[in-house]
Amino acid sequence: MDDEPLSAWADRRDARIGRLRAVPLIPGDGPRAGHLAPEAPRLIQRWNGYTWEAYGFAADLAEAKRVLYPAAQEPPVQAPGQAPNPLRAGTGRHRKPPAAAAGPE
Repeated sequence: MDDEPLSAWADRRDARIGRLRAVPLIPGDGPRAGHLAPEAPRLIQRWNGYTWEAYGFAADLAEAKRVLYPAAQEPPVQAPGQAPNPLRAGTGRHRKPPAAAAGPE
């Protein structure tokens, strides 16, 4: 059996410090998966390197997701300049050539 060096294990453990998770507050041995009771309140927990500790509270799954994944709430940033226009004229493989002006000569 190959043993992992203690320093490698400590580095892996320290990389997880500050990670958040949401735990549904359901009495008894109710559902443990978060998607099964989306309206149930959530306890937000933070990993301190040794154990999960209470960090906050969310009223439901949607609010908990806003706390856990704040980057997903931000709109994507577009570079300044010309806006994309997928219907612009072009010479792509399936584009029709411009129609010739038909008229009496």
